[in-house]
Amino acid sequence: MNKFFLPLSLAVLACQPALAQDAVAAQPSINYTLPLLSAAELAGPLTLQQALSQAFKGNPDLAAAALEVKAVEASILQAGARPNPELATVLEDTRKATRTTTVQLNQRLELGGKRDSRIKAAEKGRDAAQSDYLAKRADIQAVVVGVYFAALEAQENQQLLQSSLQLAQRASDITAKRVAAGKVAPIEATKARVAEAGVRVELQQANSSLGIARRALAATWGDAEPAFSSVDGHINELPALPDLDVMLERLQNSPAFLKTRVEVERRQALVQLERSRRIPDVTVSIGGKRVEESRLNQMIFGLSIPIPVFDRNQGNLQEALQRADKARDELRGAQLRLDGELRDAFERLKLGRQQVEALQGEILPAAQNAYETATKGFELGKFSFLEVLDAQRVLFQAKSQALRAIAETHRAATEIERVVGSSPSTDSL
Repeated sequence: MNKFFLPLSLAVLACQPALAQDAVAAQPSINYTLPLLSAAELAGPLTLQQALSQAFKGNPDLAAAALEVKAVEASILQAGARPNPELATVLEDTRKATRTTTVQLNQRLELGGKRDSRIKAAEKGRDAAQSDYLAKRADIQAVVVGVYFAALEAQENQQLLQSSLQLAQRASDITAKRVAAGKVAPIEATKARVAEAGVRVELQQANSSLGIARRALAATWGDAEPAFSSVDGHINELPALPDLDVMLERLQNSPAFLKTRVEVERRQALVQLERSRRIPDVTVSIGGKRVEESRLNQMIFGLSIPIPVFDRNQGNLQEALQRADKARDELRGAQLRLDGELRDAFERLKLGRQQVEALQGEILPAAQNAYETATKGFELGKFSFLEVLDAQRVLFQAKSQALRAIAETHRAATEIERVVGSSPSTDSL
């Protein structure tokens, strides 16, 4: 029987020219590992760049997307694997004198470019996973920037209410002195205390809103409670109004648009894979046969070809074609949706900048001047306290409106960056 091993070894070389799998070409990989901020760095005021870096490292959804990319990369290795050879043996007759032993090696040979199509489909799957990671990264960046400026807005609103409380306390002190001097009725002092109490209630609400915003920011990198003391930013620095034509050009390479475009390419690769599976594979057999009665060794060669009469993979091919058409429709829908989102955000940013310029240039100075005039007039006995309260309320409303308009400009700018992709200042994170 040892004589059988020589033809079997030759059979292996004949049926499988290369036992070693072809190496898959190395693809450039995204750096998914980012340095995590230390507790000391988080203890102080938090900058936007630090918040983004921390979220990119610690966000669980982004970490899951990164693991998905690595998992899909492993499928490329599996896609390049060739079919395993099969070793078969047949024993005819159990009597030694008339027994015939056949040992053969069967090797299925893939035809129609199945292996190349399988590898290409797996590579497109990896590209789709990478584009999904980048799209999720852009979404997380938008969330971080959004909650960061929400915390900054709440922080500024708290400071504004603290200033308003000081103004209310000052008005209460002035009123109390005028009541003691007999210049106004005691009811004026009651009105001043009521106004001061109202500002205190609003300040408590602002403190609560600030705590909620700080926890929402910390949650973007997986912390239940914020370790930072405050957010370090300048909300009054308005984002620039970008060129809409440039943004529309960037839209073609945005993560959200690339995600749908890569999905079209992946579906087309799957269509080609299903087409290749319509061509039947060939199984080559080679081995040896030992006839004990005549003591002869015989070489065996065989060829097996499936006849594609009933199963021509027609169902899988039709499914792949329909899903490819669906992906193309989704690509057109995504293009229209992203174009609309970009134009809407651009208009919001443009309007917000106009509102801020009007408020800071005309309304706020006028309201501040009216309040100071009313306060001085009240001290001199020329105005009633109701006029002071009215001027104070107008000033606070103008400041609050300006703060909301400024925050809206930042939200609109963040939405633009989410739609078109990361800004240059965050590409290196």
